[in-house]
Amino acid sequence: MSGHSKWAQIRRSKGVNDARRGQLFTRLGREIVVAVREGGGGDPNANFRLRMAVQHARDANMPMDNIERTIKRALGGGEGMQLEEITYEGYGPGGTAMLVQTLTENRNRTVAEVRNAFHRNAGNMGENGSVDWLFENKGIIEVELKGHDPDELSLEAIDMGADDVEPVGPDDKTLIIYTDPSDVEKVRQALEVRKYTVLKAESTLTPKSRITLTEEKVAYQVMRLVEKLEDLDDVQNVYTNADIPEEFAASFEG
Repeated sequence: MSGHSKWAQIRRSKGVNDARRGQLFTRLGREIVVAVREGGGGDPNANFRLRMAVQHARDANMPMDNIERTIKRALGGGEGMQLEEITYEGYGPGGTAMLVQTLTENRNRTVAEVRNAFHRNAGNMGENGSVDWLFENKGIIEVELKGHDPDELSLEAIDMGADDVEPVGPDDKTLIIYTDPSDVEKVRQALEVRKYTVLKAESTLTPKSRITLTEEKVAYQVMRLVEKLEDLDDVQNVYTNADIPEEFAASFEG
């Protein structure tokens, strides 16, 4: 699941097994190919979308050789030319909203798989425009606190060009910084120049408001639906406005 949540943090801390890592690299490779095709060439410095795609790949420990080979193949033409970007909308358990971004060369197969995942996991597909208005494009940067004062770091981030920061709880180990999508790389670099550890930086969709799930069963159903959608080969990202309490996220086994 993309975007900031306790669940996303817990899932990352549990690590990624080999099968999921292979699937992740395939997904990241597709993202790079389409970024080259749509973003204007193979130079990350001149192609913002490619710069973000490469950064995602590096954050996931994808070898640089793999990244460079993928860019070269994309520049050679053919690869990725049949891939189509399609976003599906739907509803999960508890009235939660879902956006499912896909890259596919067969839209009939993809829509059938996405619809089946919703149907089998207590969700429903929605019409175009049914839930996308609940989300907005934002840049998100996650910084390790590790002894840094969160208030001072927040003020520095705002001075660097950030729009906002997420309130920090007593047990939080990271600070979440929000920016305009076009300012992600600028703020990230400024933070790293000042020796802060940036754990993640991306342009993503964030919910304008969240639905807090107070029932364990419903929270598990939402997490299971998101994981089933993410397991589909053509799915790139899944966004939801569900707010998963930390205790539910920590105990969820899929």
